[in-house]
Amino acid sequence: MKVLTLILIFLMFNLARGLAQTSDTLKLSLTDIVQMAKEKSISAKQASTTRETRYWEWRTFKSNYQPQLRLSGILPGYSKTFAEVLQPNGTIDFQPVRNNNSSINMSFSQSITMTGGSVFGTTELQRFDDFDRNSVLYRGTPYALGYSQPLFQYNKLKWDQRVEPMKFRESKQAYIESMEKIAVNATTFFFDLLLAQVNLQIAETNFSNTENILKVAGLKYELGKITRNEILQLQLEKLKSQKAVGVARRDMEIATLNLRSFTGLNAAAIVLEPPRQTSRVQIVATRALSEAYANRADAIAFVRRIAEARRDVAKAKGDNGINATLTARLGFSKSSKQLAGVLSSPQDQQLLQIELDIPILDWGRSQSRSKTAKANLQFAEYSVEQDKQNFSQEILTQVTLFDMMKDQVTLTSRADSIASEKFLIAKERYLLGNLGITDLSIAFQEKDQAKRDYISALRDFWGSYYDLRYLSLYDFDKDQKITYQ
Repeated sequence: MKVLTLILIFLMFNLARGLAQTSDTLKLSLTDIVQMAKEKSISAKQASTTRETRYWEWRTFKSNYQPQLRLSGILPGYSKTFAEVLQPNGTIDFQPVRNNNSSINMSFSQSITMTGGSVFGTTELQRFDDFDRNSVLYRGTPYALGYSQPLFQYNKLKWDQRVEPMKFRESKQAYIESMEKIAVNATTFFFDLLLAQVNLQIAETNFSNTENILKVAGLKYELGKITRNEILQLQLEKLKSQKAVGVARRDMEIATLNLRSFTGLNAAAIVLEPPRQTSRVQIVATRALSEAYANRADAIAFVRRIAEARRDVAKAKGDNGINATLTARLGFSKSSKQLAGVLSSPQDQQLLQIELDIPILDWGRSQSRSKTAKANLQFAEYSVEQDKQNFSQEILTQVTLFDMMKDQVTLTSRADSIASEKFLIAKERYLLGNLGITDLSIAFQEKDQAKRDYISALRDFWGSYYDLRYLSLYDFDKDQKITYQ
């Protein structure tokens, strides 16, 4: 009875361990790996953080065009020192001073985009306490309105309103590109591991086949049907197969670690399922190109780079001529010894002034800046034109490669089936004594190479497919633009 109980416990333990191992093993497809990488990878988190940073930069830009309200002041403004006082006879005397000069000011401003000027208003209250003479004086500005207008100068608000929206749209498309780039990289890691697993499977199968063939060959050798040389050849093949198993296991472990690191997977074991079908979608080169120009961040950058170069030309011209600022201000102000007196019958205040800054002699500095900005604009135009050509050529080339890779998958799949069937026939013929060891080795090699070629063709096809998604930001299977929340 005790022996039976021990046997049952042992069986249950092994069953539980087997179930645990099975639960830790994940069977994943290419789509699963791509989705995990987009959700969990460090690259995805970095892309999300960059997108958030660009959003808040956009919000900062937008705030420049909204009314600004500010409260400032000095509370308290106590001072105790010696002040320089001019005497009636022209001499200087230092008198002790002890006072409090406090103030509070609330102001608002609103920028005017079209002119580059700003409307502003203010209300202010100031209190001065002279402790030595025991006196208090108030000064107040109930309200004042004004306008400040730069003349003949570069209008930063106007140019920023042209450039910054493009930069923001560019950043949104750049985020989508980053996610699709993650899919491209995930595809690379997926097929690295898949090829390593296939190599390990091939190596283990070859080792098992070589062992079985070697056993049969041993019996034939004892019967005198084969030579010692064939036995040695088979023993050498067995050693090679055993070595190949070790190498394949090492490569699979490395590929597994790389895939886990990129996707954030924590499974004990990963089994990848080869993509069974290729995408049947037909991609037209002109359609891919038009979608790329409509969706890619680079396409927006082409326009933005020219706009920035023209902005720099305008800035160079604005900074090289007469710089003037017109300021006009109207309001009311009054001083009194009582706080209430500040608000009683205040007197009007007026300000109208033009500040000038005219370069007389700058040794050609202004002209040099202007010429440099114009040269940079011309260079930007040439550079953008070249980048557009490269942009178009890259997409057209990728569409051509995609079509070629689709055909290669079909051909290599057929070759894999033929090579596998040919090996089985060669193996049976060798066991029956109708085939030499050399021909059997050739069948081994052809079978293995055909399997690797098929996986490589799948890799090239799906890599090309995700490259096209990345280059156009368009999902050709669903026939819609790629978007992310």
